[in-house]
Amino acid sequence: MDAFFASVEQRDHPELIGKPVAVGGSGMRGVVASASYEARRYGVHSAMPSVTALRLCPDLIFVPSRFDVYREVSQQIRDIFFEYTDLVEPLSLDEAYLDVSDHKKGPNSATLIAEEILRRIFETTQLTASAGVSFNKFIAKVASDINKPNGIKVITPDEAIDFLDQLPVEKFFGVGKVTAAKMKRMGIFTGKDLKRLTEIELVRRFGKVGRHFYRIIRADDDRKVNPNRIRKSIGAERTYREDISQLIDMKEKLKYLAEIVHQYMKKSDNYGRTVTLKAKSPDFKTITRSKSFIGELRQLDDLVNAVYELLENSREEIPEVRLLGVSVSNLSKEHTGEGIQLTFDFEEEEE
Repeated sequence: MDAFFASVEQRDHPELIGKPVAVGGSGMRGVVASASYEARRYGVHSAMPSVTALRLCPDLIFVPSRFDVYREVSQQIRDIFFEYTDLVEPLSLDEAYLDVSDHKKGPNSATLIAEEILRRIFETTQLTASAGVSFNKFIAKVASDINKPNGIKVITPDEAIDFLDQLPVEKFFGVGKVTAAKMKRMGIFTGKDLKRLTEIELVRRFGKVGRHFYRIIRADDDRKVNPNRIRKSIGAERTYREDISQLIDMKEKLKYLAEIVHQYMKKSDNYGRTVTLKAKSPDFKTITRSKSFIGELRQLDDLVNAVYELLENSREEIPEVRLLGVSVSNLSKEHTGEGIQLTFDFEEEEE
C-alpha cells in the first residue's frame, strides 16, 4: 500500500488531501509511523522523530493513529487477495507476497492480475497500492518500491541480473543504513560492486547475512510464498514524554504494556514461554533482558511478575528510561494469515 496509514487518514478526512500529513505523536518524544507523499517531499519518513519531521516540514500535520481502522482496511485488501490465490503471505498490515502461478481467477498473466488487484483495491477502499512482479520474492519486493505510488514494476528473468547489477545497495531489501554505510566505505555502491566479493569474503565482512547477499545478487532466491508464517513474538512498547526514574513508575508502565501483550495472547490463544524487557535510556542506549520458562505464561500475574523481576535485576543498568517495552516469544502455535506482529514506537497518549 502507498503511505498506508497516512492515506487512510487523508481518505477519511478530505481536508487533509494534498497536505503534508504524519501519523503519530507530535510531542518531543513522538515518532512518525507513516508520512503522506506530500510530507515525504520534505524528507519526512516513518520511524523519524517527530521533532525532526517538524524541523524538515514546519507545516506538517500530525494525526493520531487509528489501528482498528487500519486493520479493518487491511482485511478488506486481504479478502481481495484471496479471491485470486490462497498463497498469500502477509508481511504487515499493508504488504504481502502473492504467488499467482496457479491463480483462482483473472487473466493468465501475473502482470495483468497485479493490475486487476490494484484496481479492485482502489474501487473497494479508495486507496492506491503498488506492486512488484517477478519470479522470486526478493526481486518482487524490491520492484514494488520502484514505481510508487500507484505503480507496477515487472522484472523478468532475462532482466533480473542487469537490474540487480545497477541497483544501489541501499535499495536492497534487508540492507539497512548501517550496512549500506559500511558497504560504501568498502567501495560497494551497487549490486555489481557487491558481486565482486566471494561468498567467503561477504561472510567474513558481514557475518551470516553475507551468504544471503551472495545469493540474492545472483537472483538466487527459492523461498516459497508461505501462507502460514510463524508468529515470532507479541510485543508492545511506548516512548514517554518525560524520562522515568522511579521504580514504582516503571512498574506501572510495564504492567500496562504486559496487559496489552497478555490481551493479545489470550485473544489469539497463542501463549509464549520467553519474556523480554526492553528499555531505552535518555541517551538512547537500549538494553534487552529475557527470561524463559518451562511452561507457557498464561496468567497475567505471571507475566507481570516476570517483567518486574527482569526490571529489578537490571535496575543499575537502567536508572532512567525514555522507552519501555514488553514482548513474549517462543509462542505455542503458528499464527496464520497475519504475518509477524510489528511493535510501534509511539508517543504515549494523554489520558
